[in-house]
Amino acid sequence: MTGEIHREEEMSPEYRAMVVQLMESQAYRELAAAHMFGYGLRFVPDRWLKFMVWHIREEAEHYEAVAKMYRDFTGDDVEPAVRKRLAGKPVPFAESWMELAMAQFLFDRGGFWQLKEYDQCSFVPYRGVIQKIVKEEAGHQGLGEKIVVDDCRSGAFDDVKQRLFEKWLRIGLLSFGRPGTPGNAFAIGHGLKKRDSGECMKDFVADIRPAVKAAGLRFPDPAALQMELPVDMDWSC
Repeated sequence: MTGEIHREEEMSPEYRAMVVQLMESQAYRELAAAHMFGYGLRFVPDRWLKFMVWHIREEAEHYEAVAKMYRDFTGDDVEPAVRKRLAGKPVPFAESWMELAMAQFLFDRGGFWQLKEYDQCSFVPYRGVIQKIVKEEAGHQGLGEKIVVDDCRSGAFDDVKQRLFEKWLRIGLLSFGRPGTPGNAFAIGHGLKKRDSGECMKDFVADIRPAVKAAGLRFPDPAALQMELPVDMDWSC
């Protein structure tokens, strides 16, 4: 099954289950991001306040778009599933401006790269929502990077910047899911996504490498991240 799918009647039970899982996972990511950035508003300097407020509103709108798609497809509300997952697997709240900047750079950037793998999804309604989110997310990917690089270069955060970088690098990489799983293979074989999670991780690390170097940061020993990673990941900087 690799052609376009428009309706539930065209799906196998396995394909339908994967679509529901994708919707629930995306709704979780959008609402988790809105909560995390909302909590972090207390740390935002005045000159970045307007941007962060706008970003929170965008995350909330993306959640609403996924929730509507889920409701139209399943007839159910996605919120109970999302709240259950948030309770069991919460995204940490940033506890300083530097940490919020790292989260904006790495958690947001990881989600962006993860979503791009679904922008040609064989389930057409999902494809449309993802293309909208990717287009809107692309408009501010450079801002988080700029904030992190500028603040790290200032010297004011030398005592915490590497620790926070490693923390949020891991969280950003977790956005992609485990590489090499049967679920990856099914999604690729049925046109739901383009590539294995491991390939996406490599692109994400390559994408942030110039900023990592410019900020005076370094990639950690992969084993310290305590997660499954491609063995051929390039960690040079």
